[in-house]
Amino acid sequence: MDKLDAIFAPTSVAVLGASATPGKVGHDIFANILRGEYAGTLYPVNPKARSILCVRCYKSITEIPDPVDMAMIILPPKPALQAVRDCVEKGVRGIVIVSAGFKEVGGEGAEIEDEIAGICRKAEIPLIGPNCLGVINPHPDVRLNASFSTHLPEYGNISFSSQSGALCTAVLDFAMSRGYGFSKFISIGNKADVDESDLLRYYHRDPETRVIMVYMEQLRMRADFVNQIKHITSAHRPTPILVIKSGKTASGAKAASSHTGALAGSEAVYNAIFQEAGIIRVDTVDELFDYAGAFSANRLPSGSRTAIITNAGGPGIIATDMTEVSGLKLAKFSPETDAALREHLPPTANFNNPVDVIGDAPSKRYEHALDAVIKDDGVDCVLMILTPQSMTDAIGTAKAIVNIYNNTDKPIICCFMGVVDVSAGSKYLQEHHVPVYSFPENAARAMGTLYEATRWLTRNILPQYDLKFDRERARQIVDDCLKSGKTALGEHDGNRLLQCYGFYAPPVEVATSAEDAGRIADEIGYPVVMKVVSPQVLHKMDAKAVMLDIETPQDAEQAYTDIVNNAAAYNPEAEIQGVMITRMAEKGEEVILGVNKYPGFGHLLMFGFGGIYVELFKNVSFRLAPIGRNNARRMIRSVTGYQILTGYRGKPKSDIETIEKLLVGLSGLVTDIPEIKELDINPLIVHEEGKGATVADIIITLEEE
Repeated sequence: MDKLDAIFAPTSVAVLGASATPGKVGHDIFANILRGEYAGTLYPVNPKARSILCVRCYKSITEIPDPVDMAMIILPPKPALQAVRDCVEKGVRGIVIVSAGFKEVGGEGAEIEDEIAGICRKAEIPLIGPNCLGVINPHPDVRLNASFSTHLPEYGNISFSSQSGALCTAVLDFAMSRGYGFSKFISIGNKADVDESDLLRYYHRDPETRVIMVYMEQLRMRADFVNQIKHITSAHRPTPILVIKSGKTASGAKAASSHTGALAGSEAVYNAIFQEAGIIRVDTVDELFDYAGAFSANRLPSGSRTAIITNAGGPGIIATDMTEVSGLKLAKFSPETDAALREHLPPTANFNNPVDVIGDAPSKRYEHALDAVIKDDGVDCVLMILTPQSMTDAIGTAKAIVNIYNNTDKPIICCFMGVVDVSAGSKYLQEHHVPVYSFPENAARAMGTLYEATRWLTRNILPQYDLKFDRERARQIVDDCLKSGKTALGEHDGNRLLQCYGFYAPPVEVATSAEDAGRIADEIGYPVVMKVVSPQVLHKMDAKAVMLDIETPQDAEQAYTDIVNNAAAYNPEAEIQGVMITRMAEKGEEVILGVNKYPGFGHLLMFGFGGIYVELFKNVSFRLAPIGRNNARRMIRSVTGYQILTGYRGKPKSDIETIEKLLVGLSGLVTDIPEIKELDINPLIVHEEGKGATVADIIITLEEE
C-alpha cells in the first residue's frame, strides 16, 4: 500500500475544526464530504459542539474510538500544531491542513509550519498543505470530496494537482462544463511535506490515471528530479504530464555579466527541466484541458501523417494550416484509398487530403470516408471536422465515428463546430472517449501535442561519449584564482581551465607596450587578433577593444594604442593590464556556449548561434547540468537554423560532434567546479567536420561556495 493512499482513499476521515456554522470553512468542507456521499466513516472534531449536521462530534481526535486514516485540520497555526501532535498519538496515517497563516505569511506561522513538517516526517505521516483547498477522489468506491468545491466531479482518468486552491475551484467548474472526469484531484498549498515529485510518482503508479495535469507556481528541485520524472514519461507505462506554470513573463537575471545570464532567466530553467524530463508545458487552462482530453483517450499517432475529413472547405484549410504549424504533415493517400473514396463520395467531393465530403454529407458518407482513410498505411491519425448545416446529422455522424474508432488503434480527433446544433453529437463522442473540440485549430494543436509525445517516446538514445577530463588541474587553477582574489577570468586563465575539459584555444601572449605588441605579433605569425586585458572590461567588442586581422608589426603597434585608448574611454576606472595577442582562428561558424548558475537548481547550460547577434535574435537552447551526449545533441538540433551546421546550400558541414563533446565537457566543468557563476564562450568557432572548434573569446566569473 502506498502512503498517499491514506490521503486519496482513506477508510475514515476526521475533520478537526469542523463547525456547525454555515459559511465557515470547517462547516462547508464537512458538509461537502457528507453531500458527496463519502464511502468511508466521517468524524467531526470540535470541543465546543455536540454534533454537526446530525453527526456526533468529538472533543479531540484522541477520543474517537476507531482508527482514523486521514485527518483534515482546519485550525489556526498554534491549535493546528497541537492537533498534529494529537494525530501522531492517535496513529493517523495522513494529514491535510487546509487553513492558512503559515509560511505564506512568514514569522511565527513559518516557524510553526516547519515544526509541523518535522513532526510529520519523524512519524512518517504524509502531510498536504498547509494553505490548500483539500483533496478529491470521485471513484465510486471512495467518493471523497474533502474540499471547498460544492460538487463532486465526474469520475475519469485525469489526475490534477495545484499550488493554487482558488484555481482548483475554477478548474473543477470548467471541467464540469466540458464533461471531463478526474481520477485524483488535490491542492498542495505550501508544500511543507508532500510536493509535485511525490504526487507525480503516485499518479504514475495509479492504474486509473492516464494523464496528469499540474498547475505550478514554484518547483522544489530535488536531487535526481529530472531522471525520476523522465521515468514517469518514458517507462513501460508512460504517463503524460501537462504543466501550466505561472510567472512566465517574469524578468530574468537583473545584473548578468554574461550573454547567457542576460538570456536565461528563471523561465529558461523551468523550460530546460521540462524538456529534459519530457513534461509538456502549456500556456492556458484551456490548452491544459484540450491536451488532457486528447491524452485521456490513450492513443498516440505512430507518425506525423495526418488525414483531414471535412464537410466545409474553410475549416479544412484552417485545419491544414494548423496541422503544419503543429509539427504534422498531410498524408498522401494510396491508390486504394483514392479508389475507395471515389466509390462512396459524390463527383463534386475533393478526394485529395483534406477530403471534402461536401456540406450535404449524411452520416454514411462520413463513415465511408473515415473507413477509407483510417485503413491507409500512410495515415497515422485523422482529424474529423463537421460544420452544422441544415442537412447535417451530428448524432448520426458521431455514432459512425465511434463505430470506426472502436475498431482501430489510430487516434481520431474531432471538431464539431458550434454549440447548440452539434451538442448531441459532441456529447456522444465525449461519452465514448473520442476527443472532440469546437474549433479546428484546437483539434490540430491537440493532435500535434500527441505527436510531440510520440517523438519523445521514440527519441534516439545514443551511447555516451567516453571523455577524459583533467579535474585535478582544473581544481588547482580555480583555487589559485580565488586565493588571489580573482573572480573574473579572461582568456589566459579561462582558456587554461577550458583546456582541462577538451576545449582548444590558440596560445596567447600579453603585450604591455606598443613595441611589445609589434614584436609578439611578428613571432606568433599573421594574421593575429588583439584584445584588451582588463577585469573591468568584460565585453570587449562593446568597448571597441578588439582588433581583428592584424597583418604587420606596424598595424599591431597602432592597434595596441587604439585598444588601450578605447578601453580607457569605455571605462575610465578600468585597470588595463595589457593587450592579449593570439593567432586568428580559421574560418568557421560562430556559436555560443554558456552557463548561468541558479540557486536551488544548479547550472543552466546554453547553446546557440554566437557573435554579436546572440542577444538580438535570442536563438538559443537551454539544459540543466549535468547533461550527456543525447541532451547535447538535442540542444544543438533544437536551435532555429541548425541546418547551417549541416552543410546548407553547399557550405561545408561543420564539426557537430565536437560541439556535442564540448557541451558535455562544459557540463562536466561546472559540475566539478560549482564556484563557476557565469561563463560565456562567444564565439566558439566551429570548423569543418573533423577539424574541431576554437575558443575565440571567453568570460568566466567565480563566486565563493
